[in-house]
Amino acid sequence: MALIDGNNLFRQGLKALFADQSFQIVIESSSVKDALLAVPNNNPLQLILIDPSGMGAPAEAIRAFKDRCPEARLVLLTETLDGEALTNAIDAGADGFLMKDISRDVLLQSLRLVMMGEKVFPSHLAALIISGRLYGKEDQMPAFRKGVSKREGQILRCLLVGDSNKLIARHLSITEATVKVHLKSLLRKIDATNRTQAAIWGLNNGFAEVDGGALVDRVA
Repeated sequence: MALIDGNNLFRQGLKALFADQSFQIVIESSSVKDALLAVPNNNPLQLILIDPSGMGAPAEAIRAFKDRCPEARLVLLTETLDGEALTNAIDAGADGFLMKDISRDVLLQSLRLVMMGEKVFPSHLAALIISGRLYGKEDQMPAFRKGVSKREGQILRCLLVGDSNKLIARHLSITEATVKVHLKSLLRKIDATNRTQAAIWGLNNGFAEVDGGALVDRVA
C-alpha cells in the first residue's frame, strides 16, 4: 500500500493502525510526486490511499497513479467533500472516498471491500448524487425505472448503504435466498452485472430519499 498525506502525525497514526492488519504500507509520502518516484518497477502497488488536500487537482493525481500502477485500487481519504473535485475524481477512476472521521473498523472494512472490487462512497456523497447537486442537475433526475418492483427498490436502497445479503434479509424480514432471487431479477432488469453497478444505477434513478444531506429510508 502507498499512503500519501501531508500530515506526518496522521500518517504515523495510520501506520500504527495497519501494523497488525493485512495492509502493509510500503510507500509513505507527503506528496504525490515523491510517492510516484518511489513506486518499484518489479512490485506494483495494490492499494493507494491518498488525502488530496493541498495536492492540487485530485483527478490529476489519480490519473498519474493509474498510469503508473494500472492494477492498483485508489481511495481518497479526506476531511471535506468538494463536489466538483470528487466528480472529476470519479471520472478519473477513483475506487472510493472515505472521510477521516470514520471509525477504525469502518476504514478497514471499506478498504477490504475496495480490494474486492467494490466502489465505496460516504452517504454524504450519495446524497449529493441523488439530489443532483453534485453534478448540477437538480431538475434532471432520471425517472425511468424499468419496472423495478417495490421489493427490488427496497433492496436497491440497502445496496446504496453497502448492506450484505444477510443484512438485507434482516432489514426486510425475508430469507437470504429470497434476497438473491430478487437481486438476480433486479440485475437483469437494469442490465447490471454486479451490486456496485446496481447501486450506482439506483443513485442515478432516484431510489433513495435525502434528508438533511443524509441517506434515509433504506427499506421503505
